[in-house]
Amino acid sequence: MPVTVPDLVALDESTWLAARTAHEVRVDAWTLGRRARASTGAAHPVEDFLFTYYSHKPAQLRRWHPGAGVVLLGGAADVRAVWRWHSRASVTGRDGVTLDVAAFVADRGDAVRRSLDLMRATLERTPQLRCFGLHEWAMVHRLAPGQQRHEDWPLRLGQRATDDVVESQPLRCSHFDAFRFFTPTARPLNSEQPTRQTQLQLEQPGCLHATMDLYKVAYKLGPAIPSSLTARCFVLARDVREIDMRASPYDLSSLGYQPVPVETAAGRAQYVTAQREFTARGQALRAELIEVCEHLLP
Repeated sequence: MPVTVPDLVALDESTWLAARTAHEVRVDAWTLGRRARASTGAAHPVEDFLFTYYSHKPAQLRRWHPGAGVVLLGGAADVRAVWRWHSRASVTGRDGVTLDVAAFVADRGDAVRRSLDLMRATLERTPQLRCFGLHEWAMVHRLAPGQQRHEDWPLRLGQRATDDVVESQPLRCSHFDAFRFFTPTARPLNSEQPTRQTQLQLEQPGCLHATMDLYKVAYKLGPAIPSSLTARCFVLARDVREIDMRASPYDLSSLGYQPVPVETAAGRAQYVTAQREFTARGQALRAELIEVCEHLLP
C-alpha cells in the first residue's frame, strides 16, 4: 500500500519521461569524447578531469533524478520502487514512486550536514581573487624531468622559468585539495597551510576549485538533488576546468586552448575577470544547493 504524502509534487508520466530524455541527450553530448577515449586509453587534461578527479562516471551523471519531494506517476516509474532510498507514494489518489527522504537522511544525513556547513560558510565570505591560478604552477615547482602530473603536455615556459614564476609571485591557495598536490618546495611558499580540518575556516567563493566542488556536492547527495541542478553544477565545473588549465603552466595549444598567461599583468587581469564570473555563478548554485539541503534535514 503506497504511503499518502500530501505535500509532494506529482509529475505525470509524459512530463517526467520528457525531462529524463532531455537530460540524457544533454549528458550524452557532454560525455561523448570521454566515452570514446575510455575505449582507447587516451586522456584529455581538460575534458576528462571531471571523471577522473571526481568519482562520478558518465553513466551515473546520465541517470535522471527529479530530486526530493517529487512523485513520479505512471507505470514507467515502477522500476524505481526498488531503487535505494525510494518508495511508493500516493498523491491525491494517484500512485507513484518518490525518494524516501527519511531513509536517505538516515544514511546520508551526516554528509548533508557537512556539505551544508561548508556551503553556508563559503557563501557568506568575501571572494578572494588574487591567487591567479598559480596552484597548478606550484604543483610542478622544481620537479625533475618526467615528474610532471601531465607528462604528455610540455611546460610553456620550461622548468626554470616556471619555477621563477612560482618564486616571484605570492602563493595564496586556500583550498586543501589543490594545496595537497603542491610540491614539497612550493608548500612553504604558500600564505596558508590548508588542511582538511581547516577547510571550513578557509574555503572561500573566489576559489575555482571550491566552485568546481559544487558538482561533487550535487552528485554525492544524489538522488536528493534534482538532476537539473547537478547538470548546471557540472557545466560550471567544466567551464572552470578549462580556465584552470589555460592558466596553468602547460602548453595545450595543440588541443585548441589558448593560454591565459598569468605570469603577466594582462594574463592575471584576464584570469580575475573569469574568476569573478565563475564566483557569481557558483554562489547562485551554492545557494540552491543550500536550500535543497535545508529542506532535507528535520
